[in-house]
Amino acid sequence: MLIDSHCHLNHLRLDDGLTIEKVVQNAKSKGINKIISISTTLEEVQTIADTASAFQNVYYSVGVHPSETEGVQPVDAQTIIDYIDADKAHKCVAIGETGLDYFYNEPKSYQLQKQKFIAHVEAAKILKKPVIVHTRAAKEDTLSILKDYNIECCGGVLHCFTEDWDMANQALNMGMYISISGIVTFKNAQDVQEMAKKIPLDRLLVETDAPYLTPIPYRGKPNYPEYVYYVAEFLAKLRGEDFEEFCIVTKANTMKLFQI
Repeated sequence: MLIDSHCHLNHLRLDDGLTIEKVVQNAKSKGINKIISISTTLEEVQTIADTASAFQNVYYSVGVHPSETEGVQPVDAQTIIDYIDADKAHKCVAIGETGLDYFYNEPKSYQLQKQKFIAHVEAAKILKKPVIVHTRAAKEDTLSILKDYNIECCGGVLHCFTEDWDMANQALNMGMYISISGIVTFKNAQDVQEMAKKIPLDRLLVETDAPYLTPIPYRGKPNYPEYVYYVAEFLAKLRGEDFEEFCIVTKANTMKLFQI
């Protein structure tokens, strides 16, 4: 029924005997039959890939979050490509998350962030896989890189999107998808809600970004892939759409983008 298009299985809180196997089972019982586990550092890729290989319905990405400054910093495409295990490459569906974050990071980091972002886009174009883009307070530079480096050649998604409609619209015009997280359910997220109403249904994805950004009714507690159900439920109601149709279309969008 649904796909959690973006979560971090290796970061989940596993208390009271909870295991990744149980997390996957819980998601399936809620109608979430596919999960994409996202990399934020190259050092964690092997662990993420191993988890994806252990479960038929789990996939993964390879990349470095823009705020990650320790460890291997990919400033060329080949560095990223080299971290894809040939035996598990069929479960790798995307490059990222990558992008630009000027909200949490100092200006001295901006140039390295741009270099890393460009390296990810180039790797994605070589591999013909979509790019998962994190963008925060970096509208002009994000759009400039997407345009200048021909994102249309590989496609991608602006994940956990909270920026303005103008940015979303420009990205959509470049063939990008937009993914909405549990933030949209927050009472103080009126701007995100208004923006989310405008996204064409055939370009919309849903995600948890678990273990972060837990949606209502579980806000304040750890997030898990099964809770993408509540993101989708809220969005369908917000947009005045039939929930079942919303689930069918957003699932199809995710499968199309990530070639699942």
